[in-house]
Amino acid sequence: MAKNLMRAVQYKKYGGGVDDLKHVEVPIPSPKKDEVLIKVEAASINPIDWKIQNGIARPFLPRKFPHIPGTDVAGEIVQVGSGVKNFRAGDKVVALLGNGGALAEYALAKEISTVPRPPEVSALEAAALPIAGLAAHQSLTLHAGLKLDGTGPQLNVLVTAASGGVGTYAVQLAKLANAHVTATCGARNMDLIRRLGADEVLDYKTPEGKALTSPSGRKYDIIIHCTTNIPWSTFAANLTPKGKVVDTTPGFGNMMSAAMKKITCSKKKLVVVLTDPKKENLDYLVKLVKSGKLKPVIDSKHPLNKVGEAWGKSMEGHATGKIIVEP
Repeated sequence: MAKNLMRAVQYKKYGGGVDDLKHVEVPIPSPKKDEVLIKVEAASINPIDWKIQNGIARPFLPRKFPHIPGTDVAGEIVQVGSGVKNFRAGDKVVALLGNGGALAEYALAKEISTVPRPPEVSALEAAALPIAGLAAHQSLTLHAGLKLDGTGPQLNVLVTAASGGVGTYAVQLAKLANAHVTATCGARNMDLIRRLGADEVLDYKTPEGKALTSPSGRKYDIIIHCTTNIPWSTFAANLTPKGKVVDTTPGFGNMMSAAMKKITCSKKKLVVVLTDPKKENLDYLVKLVKSGKLKPVIDSKHPLNKVGEAWGKSMEGHATGKIIVEP
């Protein structure tokens, strides 16, 4: 490979799927004033990555083609922009990229979306955090009002698709908030979700799982919804009178449903999470991993030259935890 070039993965159009992911050599980018250049040690794939490829944010994202996808990276800073104050070359970090770029040997990140990675947190663990961890954190705190220090009232929380990337974090964080947690997942993952702290676990394929029925007969104050195709009527039947569904899978349909709930002044609410890349939230999650209070669940690791396997696995929708790509 020629000097000043890096290996990367790109796609050139909407809707191409795995077949449109191309391995290329492109120039290593240079950081702008407020950016850092990271030598990528690990990146993770999120469903939003291939949904953007499918056109969910068209015409706003990607900003241009060809596009290097991926937002979650961990690695080592090799260069900083002239205005960067808090980092220097050699620092180990984790970052959420605003415009993709993770599936490459080097990636640019804004300083305001980058946090230090202590030696107790591996690159693999750190790369698994940003999008999924922030979605779980903000669902529970910003939208559901839980206090992760456990000082709030004990609420009954349901997490659907609890064995996925967001779900595995939501279960653990809800337990830190002293919640009683019911979770749904596939039969093969029920023991894992119990180990992560869930008080009750439902196989989503059983009648009780499809109905979201708590084994102890509880109604839910909060439902952290991490999957699709569950009708509002099923949620409503299981919510407390002022219960709330926090939907972590943004799309046109659920946004319209959330708007209708506001228009009709329903006491039972539906809110849709759009993850905010808050540096302080990401730093908090990294510190939880360092302390052992939060454990990233890794489904699989894939080399960059086999990124199609990782992309396809994410599209299938049955990963347990996070899918990692290593350059």
